[in-house]
Amino acid sequence: MSNLTVTTSGSAERSVADDPAAAVVDSTDRVHLTAGIDAGSGAVKVAIMRSRAGAAGELLASSAWRIRRRHIHEVAADAFTNACAAAGVSLADFDYIASTGDGDAVRFRTGHFYGMTTHARGAVFLEPETRAVLDIGALHARAILIDYRGKVLGHRMTSQCASGSGQFVENIARYLGVSLEDVGDLAMASTDPEKVSSICAVLAETDVINMVSRGIATSDILDGIHRSIAGRLARLLRAVNADGVVLVTGGMAQNKGMIRAIEESVEVSLKRRKKVAALDIRLHDNSQMAGAIGAALLGAWRTQQLERMGRHELVGTAA
Repeated sequence: MSNLTVTTSGSAERSVADDPAAAVVDSTDRVHLTAGIDAGSGAVKVAIMRSRAGAAGELLASSAWRIRRRHIHEVAADAFTNACAAAGVSLADFDYIASTGDGDAVRFRTGHFYGMTTHARGAVFLEPETRAVLDIGALHARAILIDYRGKVLGHRMTSQCASGSGQFVENIARYLGVSLEDVGDLAMASTDPEKVSSICAVLAETDVINMVSRGIATSDILDGIHRSIAGRLARLLRAVNADGVVLVTGGMAQNKGMIRAIEESVEVSLKRRKKVAALDIRLHDNSQMAGAIGAALLGAWRTQQLERMGRHELVGTAA
């Protein structure tokens, strides 16, 4: 499988009326070309956007590159170059290049935005009805409560233990000799998921070793792992008092088995609390790109603010 995934989407477009966050941006005739680069622990995502100070955004191109053993600075530069080629633009065309996640990985950035802010903004762009974001990254997961504009109202994050993260799933897949791309489908094929009793990543991996020695089917092991993680994620959503539409973002949003496990865990949690209104767990084709999209839109908004003050930050001049 190619390391590069490029999506050119003319349909990923929002008018001012479609995008609730546009209500906080003054109308302008100025069209901004911006890029958002989300440098995570497992992959670098790039989104190139055209918008009017962050409103009425259009996703021109996106790319996602796994880091693997490469230097993250090289991965960020290559992912950006390929996204630019897909969009038909060059570095000189940009008004702003915004980083999020590991900002130091993007040496040519104009400025940086905090990850929760960018995922919130990107989520509202992708799904305007979103009122909470469940961001499942390689090293941690977080539930983010937001309003209709994408403003962060509260959040909860998993502990330092990796058992609630994508990296944990990748480690288990590697031990089982399974491709990471196949993990979700295998979990979906499970008929008798094996319960993982430990919430500690190290102890859970010990559990998996014992399961393999007992001859437990790979699909049942993976489904058990997914359900264990999903239980922790459901507790995060409960902790922020999430209600209504929840958009799943981050790399694990591509894992169908994880999404099913989350839906089932949330349903069980709601029944225990005797809560009538269910959470609506949603995905978008560009869920993985939410952080990069949000960074690009916020970069356009910041550009407008700087222009009003008679200032302009030069692209590629960050320290």
